[in-house]
Amino acid sequence: MNFDTFAFHPQIHAGIRAVGYSTPTSIQMRSIPPILEGRDVLGLAQTGTGKTAAFVLPILERLMHGPRRQLRALILSPTRELAQQTHTAIHTLGQQTRLRSQTIYGGVSPVPQIRALRGGIEIAVACPGRLLDLMNQKVVNLSTVEVLVIDEADMMFDMGFLPDIRRILAALPANHQTLLFSATMPDEIRSLARDILKQPVTVEIGASRPVESVSHAIYPVEQAHKVELLKALLHQSGDGQVLVFTRTKHRASKLAEVLAREGFATASLQGNLSQSRRQEAMEGFRNGKVRVLVATDIAARGIDISQIAYVINFDLPDTTDAYTHRIGRTGRMAHHGTAYSLVTPEDTPMVRSIERLIGRPLERRTLDGFEPQPLNPPAPRREDKGPSATRRSTPPSGRQPYNHRPVGKTSRSRWN
Repeated sequence: MNFDTFAFHPQIHAGIRAVGYSTPTSIQMRSIPPILEGRDVLGLAQTGTGKTAAFVLPILERLMHGPRRQLRALILSPTRELAQQTHTAIHTLGQQTRLRSQTIYGGVSPVPQIRALRGGIEIAVACPGRLLDLMNQKVVNLSTVEVLVIDEADMMFDMGFLPDIRRILAALPANHQTLLFSATMPDEIRSLARDILKQPVTVEIGASRPVESVSHAIYPVEQAHKVELLKALLHQSGDGQVLVFTRTKHRASKLAEVLAREGFATASLQGNLSQSRRQEAMEGFRNGKVRVLVATDIAARGIDISQIAYVINFDLPDTTDAYTHRIGRTGRMAHHGTAYSLVTPEDTPMVRSIERLIGRPLERRTLDGFEPQPLNPPAPRREDKGPSATRRSTPPSGRQPYNHRPVGKTSRSRWN
């Protein structure tokens, strides 16, 4: 099957050829037909499987017919980076259609956004906060919207957007088409789907699990030695682009500074940066000037770069859903990717959860020179259970002292 199967307008087929698409992905094959029919769709698919094109292409087809210079499609995104990424996809796929798209998000001047809205656009890709601001100023009129897309709906809940989404829904005409896309399916998403979708077609493609094109491994390490281990991994990873995830904005900033001093072409991407700095970091990573991007989870939904060779979890996330989205930045569109996680003994419960998620043990690796503590401290021997246990030479936790030697070759073993 190829894209010629769909009865797209010739100008849309020209955009498909321009980006080099040939065979639709599973989510595209199963989502595009019902969207073209005007059905509501609940699309669930792993990150990196082509969800954006799955809704952008049929929206472009719909908008080729009917009035121009009025807002007919609204796409809600949780982050500025994802909004910009979607806008870029619309521009690329629809480059010959003369349909106009505009991003609407905070952190930048609203003046160009207001000018574009007043000049007449067919598609708005918006973050809820700035959109509501412009609605309150009477700049945006949603009464002509025919299609609403809620993209990365699970992250919308994580970021507390549900009240904003409901206010936006109230301003839409009653007979609009709604498309809800997500990589994971928490209970809140199912509840929202029941509330806003009308007899939806549900398309579920391996949701809530990382794509099979990604290989996973963990490196047990003590917290104090994470930075040195990360440097060693970056040195042995060749020239491939690397996305490093941290848990906090402060750590992302400081870690990027440390790596830059070591000679790595590094930038950080986190919420404390201005929008211009965030765009600069993204563009540098996209064009290859930045090899290592250190980011918080803000980047887990906003980076669509097929050349990312490695994702490294400097800190493990708090949930398996977040792990899925982080890992989805590599191995995109059937390219092979590699995911490494630096794990401490305290990460053991999350490691077990990830193993249940992917359905197999995580490969356990060590670097010579980095000899970590056991992730599961051995149970005390019978003779240690009495008063004499206080005479042990090792710490009460059962851990052995950390020994750090110069880095050598990699050794591998399975998780025990």
